[in-house]
Amino acid sequence: MTTDPKLPLATKAPSLSAQPAPADARAAFLESPSANPESPPQGLQRWLHRTSVFLFVLISAIAGVLLVILPWTPEWTDNYILLQFPSLRDLMSSGFFRGLCSGLGLLDIWIGFWEALHYHDRQ
Repeated sequence: MTTDPKLPLATKAPSLSAQPAPADARAAFLESPSANPESPPQGLQRWLHRTSVFLFVLISAIAGVLLVILPWTPEWTDNYILLQFPSLRDLMSSGFFRGLCSGLGLLDIWIGFWEALHYHDRQ
């Protein structure tokens, strides 16, 4: 038996002889604002979306700046964790690995600001 994914779940188990829901019930469900992804968000949903975009941009910018600057500081290789693993310390102190981390930081900054510049509310 195939069900329509847009319909709500039944509260009781359907029997084999269950009749389909009337067309007006389906239309009422599809017209509700929470069920239709094409409808613009209202009130609280709009502010939650704005807040999530702002937090995404902020976290992306902070993580990106840290990844750009931190690999070139002495704390990157002279810490307690890496002193226990000399081969890992050699890898992390190489210019290639530091450049790779800085490149990922620049990419992270780009993604965050691209998201901020291309954000718009649906009207």
